[in-house]
Amino acid sequence: MSFQLRREEVLDGDQLSVMLAENPAKAAQAILMAAKAGIVDGQALLGQILLDGQGIERDPVLAKRWFQIAANAGHLMARNMLGRCWEHGWGGPVDCTLASLEYRQAAEAGLDWALYNYANLLATGRGVVQDQKAAFKLYRVAAQAGHAKSMNLVGRYLEEGVYCPVDKDAACIWYERSARGGDFRGQFSHASVLAEGGNVDDALLWFERALAGGNLNFLRVSLGALLEAREPRIRALSDVWQARINALQGDDF
Repeated sequence: MSFQLRREEVLDGDQLSVMLAENPAKAAQAILMAAKAGIVDGQALLGQILLDGQGIERDPVLAKRWFQIAANAGHLMARNMLGRCWEHGWGGPVDCTLASLEYRQAAEAGLDWALYNYANLLATGRGVVQDQKAAFKLYRVAAQAGHAKSMNLVGRYLEEGVYCPVDKDAACIWYERSARGGDFRGQFSHASVLAEGGNVDDALLWFERALAGGNLNFLRVSLGALLEAREPRIRALSDVWQARINALQGDDF
């Protein structure tokens, strides 16, 4: 496929998606051109493809620099990604205190992913004083903004009622919203609720979606719940779950 890309089209999202799938190197050149021209979205995108090694040699150190450049220009997602670099040690040492500062700044500006990431630090006490009530509030704000992963966590808080009043009906609603929003943990939570209510057929469908999208850590943790399920058809999923775990472990070697 041949692309005739004008400068004003360089950050057309749909076109870039096609290019990254079909011609990653050409897409990377378009993004690099935009970044060097001072287009802030291009600078943030360049950081992302450098981090992922998509169409360009992977370089976490350079990715972090471009996230910083875009963040300094006011790009909220770039600031959030800068926080992730500090949190996970991408392109430098791990520093959850610096990560919290980046997340908090983007969260205060209303970015849902930053709300979620800052809440995660508050919930676990990494880089900040642990504060589960504050974490719950931030998860709720992000969930209300449409963030699927936060929806699942709001559901969990409401179901367990440790840092807020128990509201299992509301928890079920948040689980379903998270599931329909595409979060694999939300899909598992929603499936579990359906199974407990006796709706096994629908539960199996949502468990299968969670399996398809889940990462290795999630699959390992959730396997135990399947093994303990009362319903035989749900317990039987544990074999498929284990096979998927084995396949993902194989990819790591």
